[in-house]
Amino acid sequence: MELWFTEIHTPNVRFSIKVDRQLYSYTSEFQRIDIFESQEFGRILTLDGLMMVAEKDEFIYHDMIVHVPMATNPEIKRVLLIGAGDGGAVRELTRYDGIEHIDMVEIDKEVVKACREYLPSLSYKLSDPRVHLHFEDGLKFVRTRENEYDLIIVDSTDPFGPGEGLFTKEFYGNCYKALKADGILVNQHESPYYPEDALAMNRAHQRIKAFFPICKVYQAHIPTYPSGHWLFGLASKQYDPLKVDLNRWERLGLHTRYYNTDLHKGCFALPTYALELLEHGEDDDE
Repeated sequence: MELWFTEIHTPNVRFSIKVDRQLYSYTSEFQRIDIFESQEFGRILTLDGLMMVAEKDEFIYHDMIVHVPMATNPEIKRVLLIGAGDGGAVRELTRYDGIEHIDMVEIDKEVVKACREYLPSLSYKLSDPRVHLHFEDGLKFVRTRENEYDLIIVDSTDPFGPGEGLFTKEFYGNCYKALKADGILVNQHESPYYPEDALAMNRAHQRIKAFFPICKVYQAHIPTYPSGHWLFGLASKQYDPLKVDLNRWERLGLHTRYYNTDLHKGCFALPTYALELLEHGEDDDE
């Protein structure tokens, strides 16, 4: 008997991976958590039936959500990470000796518990002494912060269920307030390819633009995500990621599997269809 994990990308498109076995399944207060083992993609974490991370290509996502802002400002010391329960973003952040403090806010402690047991290659740095775990709502957490962080990374699920509040005007406004005068906000920005994903992408972009003077979008190819074409948003009070000295990051001597400084410059060059979606979109009221 063959066992397949299938994710519905649209009513007409499904993405399937053959799995060897199901390692874990649990329904928490917030969502269903499953971990599968597959020959092609290694171990896979899904939440409510949606792919969150696969061992084979997770390095792409985590390289791009962490190293692009860190290369934009290598002097970052205090970081707020919202979501990121698998630990991959923490793993990359802790490679920077200059980072002094990381607040990680994950609403579902069961996700962290499962990833610590079944995805140790991602989660092993959650015990770094600079990392402070907070199991609470990221939207509520950031409301109480002001002028505190150099970088906020929103490594959230899609904009419904537990992650819905992390795509609102209120949330982005509170992130702006929580950042220092030269702070940077980075978020996973969905995909421009399928209409429903593109709508979520555009809404997030328009809402962020309302607060930040510098607002850029960049891309990566992530095979296990819908369409494979995935976007990230970088918003800043001061730094333009295309007008910084990337040699500063290169001098750190970090080895990365996906990110490099040539890619840093190139990833902001978006295809025309994505640019048109970003330029002509309109926000709606929440």
